[in-house]
Amino acid sequence: MNRIISTMIIAFSLLGLGACGSTSNAIDAAHNSRNSLNWPGVYAGTIPAADGPGINVELTLNSNETYKISYQYIDRGNDVFTETGSFKWDNAGGKIMLDAREMPSYYQVGENRLIQLDMNGNKITGVLAANYELKKVSDL
Repeated sequence: MNRIISTMIIAFSLLGLGACGSTSNAIDAAHNSRNSLNWPGVYAGTIPAADGPGINVELTLNSNETYKISYQYIDRGNDVFTETGSFKWDNAGGKIMLDAREMPSYYQVGENRLIQLDMNGNKITGVLAANYELKKVSDL
């Protein structure tokens, strides 16, 4: 009987210690990309093109929530397509949406990087998913 009680005490003690070490997956609403990162700046990268080697992208995000985005198709001449406007943050403060008409408009804001999202604001998946990242090249 004492052996059973001793085993139960040890088991409950181990369970209690395990609970103390657990971590929470809760999102800290007070800290997000919008209010915790130095996000204003110039971001650049090369994203995949449907029928070519890629598209050079440069996106400038200003602290007054305006932007300038430029696209240049690689190996298709020197034409640069540019659009300016304003952007809005999502309620969680992690994504922005450009008011762009001709260009992709959703981006996840991370530490010194932007990840282009699909047309519905979701992460792009598949083999080329990692190629939709713009890196910060300068602060403003």
